[in-house]
Amino acid sequence: MPEPASPVTFPPAFLWGAATSAYQIEGAVREDGRTPSIWDTFSHTPGKTAGGETGDIAVDHYHRFRDDVALMAELGLSAYRFSVSWSRVQPTGRGPAVQRGLDFYRNLVDELLAHDIKPAITLYHWDLPQELEDAGGWPARDTALRFADYAQIVGEALGDRVEQWITLNEPWCSAFLGYGSGVHAPGRTDAAASLKAAHHLNLAHGLGAKALRSVMPARNSVAVSLNSSVVRPLSQSPADLAAVRRIDNLANGVFHGPMLHGAYPEGLFQETSSITDWSYVLDGDLAVIKQPLDALGLNYYTPTLVSAAEVTASGPRADGHGASAYTPWPGADDVTFHQTPGERTEMGWTIDPTGLHDLITRYTRESPGLPLYITENGAAYDDKPDPEGRVHDPERIAYLHGHLSAVRRAIADGADVRGYYLWSLMDNFEWAYGYEKRFGAVYVDYATLARTPKSSAHWYSRAARTGTLPPVTAADE
Repeated sequence: MPEPASPVTFPPAFLWGAATSAYQIEGAVREDGRTPSIWDTFSHTPGKTAGGETGDIAVDHYHRFRDDVALMAELGLSAYRFSVSWSRVQPTGRGPAVQRGLDFYRNLVDELLAHDIKPAITLYHWDLPQELEDAGGWPARDTALRFADYAQIVGEALGDRVEQWITLNEPWCSAFLGYGSGVHAPGRTDAAASLKAAHHLNLAHGLGAKALRSVMPARNSVAVSLNSSVVRPLSQSPADLAAVRRIDNLANGVFHGPMLHGAYPEGLFQETSSITDWSYVLDGDLAVIKQPLDALGLNYYTPTLVSAAEVTASGPRADGHGASAYTPWPGADDVTFHQTPGERTEMGWTIDPTGLHDLITRYTRESPGLPLYITENGAAYDDKPDPEGRVHDPERIAYLHGHLSAVRRAIADGADVRGYYLWSLMDNFEWAYGYEKRFGAVYVDYATLARTPKSSAHWYSRAARTGTLPPVTAADE
């Protein structure tokens, strides 16, 4: 009879968290001084979101946050990553803060600390104040300067109680889906603007990190969360390997190059020279962007498979980033994206935990000594309650077990991974997909807004409480 497999055990200090973002859960979009963000405008524009759905109410976390924190505590979470709504705190993107907006986050932080849950704040999760977009948005340099002011406001208000800070979430999506393919807010389709936006997001990160450190205790951690792609070739041909390098520059090097190494990839300038001359990269910018980081957040869902352009390729791009006639990959028209083989989630994304292991080990090599957090990882499934009102999601349990096992293997290989934030705590407004894609470990009935922990929430709770991964077949508790 074979010996039972030894349990997959994590370090005692490992953080077991969940993540959300402001526009996806808060609602209350017109309360207490909040003004529209680009996602308010975008979601209210006909044809931009599934079913014309918006985040006006979302899951009403703004009014239900105490119950939501109590639920986190019941599940045994040790950390919670949330974002601050810029237009709730600083409605025009300029000037003094609205204290009623800050009070919501003060009260949320106090509630988390009262339940021994570590708060982790993301300053920007895609919801730029509309007035700043009207003034030019991220392609305008001034937006980065405004972000630094906003970072200082939030840092002054909460830096005494919140130790973990993240400047930007997935700036690739902000730049290239927002200004390139137009599938995200603000919905612009301008390749040159998307590259300018990328640089000014980098600059915002550097200026924001400096602003935070100027007003917070030295013990606090400043990080950024990148959705770095694991780019793989369709074959080992020189042309396919060149396609990998090109997409790696656009997906990864455009952000981690300046942030971690103080330089953009040379190949990136060459490959986009027909689109922009990069003259907006001013003397001193790269030194500002390369602020010392206390940690790096990695968001991972699925790998990317590319080849050199195929003459017979037709139909939508298989890059997993929504359908658009415009590309989020400026200067890469000679690259074809392929659907990776294997089982898929409701998003159509292939399930491949080896990609997460590869991502972690890559950044361990690139930035030795820099602590890592998995700040997003999860899966969407078509979850439905059974007749007794229970929500069984064995596919998500298998997904989490596979990806957390990959994290543990990376730790065993020497990676300094200090925590994992499940995406997402609960079902919510999934951007252009509206409410049709459910990523939550907690089921939300959108008619009543009642919360019901799914099987995966109970499974994850056991993992968080024990530091050991339960079997995939573990029954609900």
